[in-house]
Amino acid sequence: MRRSRVREGTPFPLGATWDGLGVNFALFSAHASKVELCLFDETGEREIERIELPEFTDEVWHGYLPDARPGTLYGYRVHGPYEPEAGHRFNPNKLLLDPYAKGLTGDVRWDPAVFGYVVGEDDLSFDTRDSAPFLPRCRVVDPAFTWGRERRPDVPWERTILYELHVKGFTKLHPLVPERLRGTYAGLGTKEVVDYLRGLGVTSVELLPVHAFVQDQHLLEKGLANYWGYNTLNFFAPEYRYSATGSLSEFKEMVARLHDAGIEVILDVVYNHTAEGNEMGPTLSFKGIDNASYYRLLPDQKRYYINDTGTGNTLNLSHPRVLQMVTDSLRYWVTEMHVDGFRFDLATILGREPYGFDEGGGFLDSCRQDPVLNRVKLIAEPWDCGPGGYQVGGFPPGWAEWNDRFRDTVRAFWKGDEGMAAELATRLTASGDKFNRRGRKPWASVNFVTAHDGFTLHDLVSYNEKHNEANGEDNRDGHSHNLSWNHGAEGPTDDPEIRALRERQKRNMLATLLLSQGTPMILAGDEFGRTQHGNNNAYCQDNELNWVDWQGIGEEGRALAAFTRKLIALRQGFPVLRRGRFLSGAFNEELGVKDVTWLTPDGTEMDAEHWSDPNTRCFGMLLDGRAQATGIRRPASDATLLLVLNAHHDVVEFSLPEPPAGQRWLLLEDTNRPEVDEPEPFEFGHPYMVTGRSLLLFVLRPERGGGAILARAREALLAGTAPPSLPDAS
Repeated sequence: MRRSRVREGTPFPLGATWDGLGVNFALFSAHASKVELCLFDETGEREIERIELPEFTDEVWHGYLPDARPGTLYGYRVHGPYEPEAGHRFNPNKLLLDPYAKGLTGDVRWDPAVFGYVVGEDDLSFDTRDSAPFLPRCRVVDPAFTWGRERRPDVPWERTILYELHVKGFTKLHPLVPERLRGTYAGLGTKEVVDYLRGLGVTSVELLPVHAFVQDQHLLEKGLANYWGYNTLNFFAPEYRYSATGSLSEFKEMVARLHDAGIEVILDVVYNHTAEGNEMGPTLSFKGIDNASYYRLLPDQKRYYINDTGTGNTLNLSHPRVLQMVTDSLRYWVTEMHVDGFRFDLATILGREPYGFDEGGGFLDSCRQDPVLNRVKLIAEPWDCGPGGYQVGGFPPGWAEWNDRFRDTVRAFWKGDEGMAAELATRLTASGDKFNRRGRKPWASVNFVTAHDGFTLHDLVSYNEKHNEANGEDNRDGHSHNLSWNHGAEGPTDDPEIRALRERQKRNMLATLLLSQGTPMILAGDEFGRTQHGNNNAYCQDNELNWVDWQGIGEEGRALAAFTRKLIALRQGFPVLRRGRFLSGAFNEELGVKDVTWLTPDGTEMDAEHWSDPNTRCFGMLLDGRAQATGIRRPASDATLLLVLNAHHDVVEFSLPEPPAGQRWLLLEDTNRPEVDEPEPFEFGHPYMVTGRSLLLFVLRPERGGGAILARAREALLAGTAPPSLPDAS
């Protein structure tokens, strides 16, 4: 061991930091007795030096190597008590990954040596085998990158349309992406893919986890894989399997290309647990560095972990250094990688204190006051499996939240369930019952019908039951309460009536999603009917079941993609569909209008009897464009729109309200007639025959002076005359 060249260094910043002359190494561990830095040759196979970090300041071990450079491969061995019953699991025989490593190379290879205890015995035993041959290596990185003229899109929340996709699955089968780039960050940044996203009209891609993650042993043993990536190994390093070049700059180039197209990048992040599992899990990083600090342990039995995540362990964000690690990670991805926001998996965990969820908890307060984090998009998955874990609407101002109430209500309504009208009306208006508090805005409700977890839109209308046999759990995994309907045949069918109804139902749900108040989120591929063949829990399928089949898009898929593009253009063209205030239905004395009026099929206003009638399946939502005065400012009136929804199986005669003198109704959309590409005048006095299970959208246009409204409508409808730039079917 050579100590002469090792300098004291500094306890900040944590991690391995290249300063142009050397590398500072700093590692937090409150309970360690010694920390050794292990350096490896350029192949990562051979340990070439082991150096004891010379200084310990404020519970941080640190040292500076003047001859270290970017590309240096390293890990740690941390000494301290092995006392599981006291919460300590130090074992210097185990190589440990730096929690702040900005780059990793290699995979975890499952061998008994990666466990701190003797496999086959209980976790109180102590294993002396060296785990280094079976672990990845940390890599010192050079953060330098020329961003050039790159600018953040800074899409206003009111205009945001989220698009959830998987980096690998989105381009793995894309015929226009060079084969060597398919399934990578570079592949997602290719011109053809970016042009498609821009042409569709989405504003923000939400990427499934790209933090370095572990392939679970039990999945590998069954020939499966951790495809989704919700098993984080490190919170700073990008997942190297998605890199075509192995360089940090590849991710940054992808971001820059998306930004150049005006598209934001949102990361799905997993700060609630790590890949180390419970007391019987491996020792890879945090567990061997300072188990008692990093994890929530049972207060009276510190050998065991609190498992509010359902994954074996829970990160202890009540500890200041763990909280610092998470917020440092978030800031790193914003400042160095230029991402535009985050969707937090099982976010209730992040708001938990030892006494339970608290919207004023340490992590949530940290984000609100942080000058970097409080200006990016923060989206919560507002539930976990712990006590009091369901917190939809419970997050503080500044946060948006996934709204599963919207998902379930829309599914049930279009399936034809009884008594859904009043519930749907609440969801169409951004779920004010959940979010209209503390000055929060309608955008706080992230509306979705499908997501990565569950059926795709095509499967939602094609299967009554889940079909997860390929997962190797005898179809026991995944949700059984899907509110799905196969419309008369389970899975694929050649029956033209069933196929036509399924396509209309897809349009109904996409239209409901994109014409509702709140922030819509589309699952990638839903816009052209991607299928997972009935698998509603495809987390372990890294194959064609999950990869987007671009060449398999048929005529129905192309038509649906064009329809989706038209809906997005309508949403962006008419501000009344994305208002900045919650709709109340109250009469505005000053303006003499209601912002929203609910109509029965005979054109009269809905009353309590209509709302309580379990057979109410057809109603109208009138959005008055004049009701937009805010405070002392009164912007110009927007168009008045009428949305009509009919979940009955049969045709319903719907009488539109009488238009003011000199105005007339124009039909913009009928999901039974998706080919409408020009606003169609409607003659008042005759009821519109609303097809069973269909949705209509009308706009009120003045006979004179309504040119701008007509132009907007025509532009939106024109957007749907052809699908976005899909690969040629041939």
